[in-house]
Amino acid sequence: MASRALILGARSSIAVALARALADAGWNLVLAARRVEELEPTAADIRLRWGTQVHLQEFDALALEEHASLPPTIQRDAGDFELAIAVFGYMGDQLAVRDDTSQMEQTLATNFVGAAVVLAHVANYMETQTGRCGIVGISSVAGDRGRQSNYFYGAAKAGLSSYLQGLRNRLASSNVHVMTVKPGFVDTPMTEGLEGLFLVASPQRVADDILRAYDRRQDILYTPWFWRYIMWVIRLLPERIFKRLKL
Repeated sequence: MASRALILGARSSIAVALARALADAGWNLVLAARRVEELEPTAADIRLRWGTQVHLQEFDALALEEHASLPPTIQRDAGDFELAIAVFGYMGDQLAVRDDTSQMEQTLATNFVGAAVVLAHVANYMETQTGRCGIVGISSVAGDRGRQSNYFYGAAKAGLSSYLQGLRNRLASSNVHVMTVKPGFVDTPMTEGLEGLFLVASPQRVADDILRAYDRRQDILYTPWFWRYIMWVIRLLPERIFKRLKL
């Protein structure tokens, strides 16, 4: 029987690339997102191309009160799932977020609180399964060091990275592997129009890197690979120098 993967935030460009790559590898899919009906053409295409099962599930990262019921609902309607990938995120206007409380709340709640709560319930569900399971959280290189250009987003992603590290530590002796993914700049609608982008990767490149790393049971993935060294240099800069940089 084929394994099943749950993709949370399945309408994003990276999520769609992941869905296609997983289907090509023989996985059945649960695509979860807000306005999930918009994914029906994608689901139909995947079913036709790869003959895999695709279940659509309504999911809102900010509807925290519904997260506990998500795993049993999917289990009932689609079957057990062995892999969960949290892809959703929100960047917004990085100038507006400095003054707009609603933008602050949405940035922090979507990128950290929503992800942490839903993955907590996913982890509890997976601990009850007998086979090998995995959780993949999409964080960001923005969480490695706070920068003036996106410190609300970066702070939320830093929190998510720390959370995933703790979850990985908790589950290390279980059948559940937890992987943190830290992409650099990716060519998606979320980054469209942002200034200062360089070394921009395609969603397909990121998706392929994620699946390869997951197969190797890697703990932390920088994608593309060179971001590990870029961020290593940035983290080494003394604060007295770093705080004066326009990053």
